[in-house]
Amino acid sequence: MSSPNHTAQVLTNINCPNLKLFKEGKVRSVFDLGEQLLIVASDRVSAFDVILNEGIPQKAAVLTQISEFWFSQLGDICEHHLISTNVRDFPEECQEYAEQLEGRSMLVKKTDLIEVECVVRGYLVGSGWKDYQNTGKVCGHQLPEGLQLADPLPEPIFTPATKATSGHDENISIDQMKTAIGETLTNQLMDISMKIYEYGRKTAEEKGIILADTKFEFGLLDGKIILIDEVLTPDSSRYWAKSEYQPGISPPSYDKQIVRDHLDQSDWNKQAPAPSLPEHIITKASDKYLEIQDLLVS
Repeated sequence: MSSPNHTAQVLTNINCPNLKLFKEGKVRSVFDLGEQLLIVASDRVSAFDVILNEGIPQKAAVLTQISEFWFSQLGDICEHHLISTNVRDFPEECQEYAEQLEGRSMLVKKTDLIEVECVVRGYLVGSGWKDYQNTGKVCGHQLPEGLQLADPLPEPIFTPATKATSGHDENISIDQMKTAIGETLTNQLMDISMKIYEYGRKTAEEKGIILADTKFEFGLLDGKIILIDEVLTPDSSRYWAKSEYQPGISPPSYDKQIVRDHLDQSDWNKQAPAPSLPEHIITKASDKYLEIQDLLVS
């Protein structure tokens, strides 16, 4: 396991003024390079849809390395957008920002975004648990009675969502997805998503990790479905340690849960601005990101 480097530069603001900004999210900035895009991850962290003041050391590097790890293995299931994470491979106009981009950026193919989040759930947790308690279903999927929090589902389920520009994504039915993008494309994305989840689940299990759920994004390039964005990272997926897993409780996950729990126990009203995070919470969150990277990638 690599030694945590909490003295590494924490970058919460991506500053590349001579590159054309394509869009900016809570964590990443995307720059338009013509036929390619440059995705740059910051160390920003959000909770309850509010971006916090402090960044998490090594977070961007972890997200980038884990995405690269999975992309390198998923080509047989679906073509992906990653070209390189090596700054030396980036176009000339990026080189003046090489120091800033190193270790946190991906040069990718530009695609036409499919405006649906493809979510696969293998365990009953999060918003799925709340839905099940109220309806006995998860996003329209009927489930057996008597399941506990964090129980494995009888089989993984596909639960799409609309992509929100701000706030939480909104769950939609598969029929709504078919109406939005067509039945053929919906069926193709369902099949690809389930195959990627199953591959990720088996690979993680061999390393003592449970992949509880995850979400994927896809685009179209010359009529082909392309896996885009990040993939199977702790920001897009819920990972648990098998050694700590037990049904009936929400197992601790390898992500920013420590941050959320800390803020949830404070008297913060969940509106911006967020309170400052204490150093020990930042360090613990960084350790969790580094731990899942070491478990998965090593």
